[in-house]
Amino acid sequence: MRVFLTGASGWIGSAVVPELLGSGHKVLGLARSDASADALTRAGADVLRGTLDDLDILRDAAKASDGVIHLAFKHDIAFSGGFEDAADADRRAVDMFGDVLAGTGRPLLIASGTLGLAPGRFATERDGQESVTEGAHAPGPARRLATAQATTALADRGVRSSVVRLAPTVHGDGDQGFLATLVAIAREKGVSGYVGDGAQRWPAVHRADAAHLFHLALENAPAGSTLHAVADEGVPIKAVAEVIGRHLGLPVVSVPPDEAAGHFAWMASFLALDSPTSAAHTRDLLNWHPTHAGLLEDLDEGHYFTTTTT
Repeated sequence: MRVFLTGASGWIGSAVVPELLGSGHKVLGLARSDASADALTRAGADVLRGTLDDLDILRDAAKASDGVIHLAFKHDIAFSGGFEDAADADRRAVDMFGDVLAGTGRPLLIASGTLGLAPGRFATERDGQESVTEGAHAPGPARRLATAQATTALADRGVRSSVVRLAPTVHGDGDQGFLATLVAIAREKGVSGYVGDGAQRWPAVHRADAAHLFHLALENAPAGSTLHAVADEGVPIKAVAEVIGRHLGLPVVSVPPDEAAGHFAWMASFLALDSPTSAAHTRDLLNWHPTHAGLLEDLDEGHYFTTTTT
């Protein structure tokens, strides 16, 4: 299968590329920089230069491919006050891919997230299926949820569409996301903190296991599927803080909720969420069985403490 992959040189995409190539698929990866193009070439993928805004380039690539995996998202502007602009660009790309693939039965996979789906209880693949009233014009994160719903709805137009919801922590050696940020905050503050009683639960998945799920979904996911890339269903944030404190030799402390924003900055709202998530349906549907280190085991291996984040 010839697969067009956006976000191919990103944290998830750079694991999906060798996963697909190792199974005999061919990959055409979107690259917006020379560095990304070079990385894809070294990995053995073909390169298409362009950005998420180059819809004509993306359209031609999708037409010439046997399937599309859409991982790209404008995280740079999303986390600097432009989330809705990033979500709008994402929606335009997904709508275009849907039009190109309509009636072909070809797969279209997009990445989404599990955080906040059902706060305080275990979220399942059935959650988040209710219609977002404002659709593509919904405010904030609901706008991206509407895009996921539009993707699964493409099944009615003859697209083998599926949404892979990623755990908020997709971890592994080289991760510069949430875990690396927590380590950096602990170093800066001189304590390893958690919010309140630290009982908030985070789902997590190793990057290699997430990549394998995209591979399985590409080949076998039924049209209209919602899948959860979740291995650890809910790791208490306090347990994460304890491992960080032990490795850095720092005290582990509770940060009162009303002081969390000052301590954790943009991470505060995420750390305060209790978002345990199940992937039982996904595992049964695609025979997906994560085999790599869990969140605490991976954190305890020590590689997060030899890297820095900015």
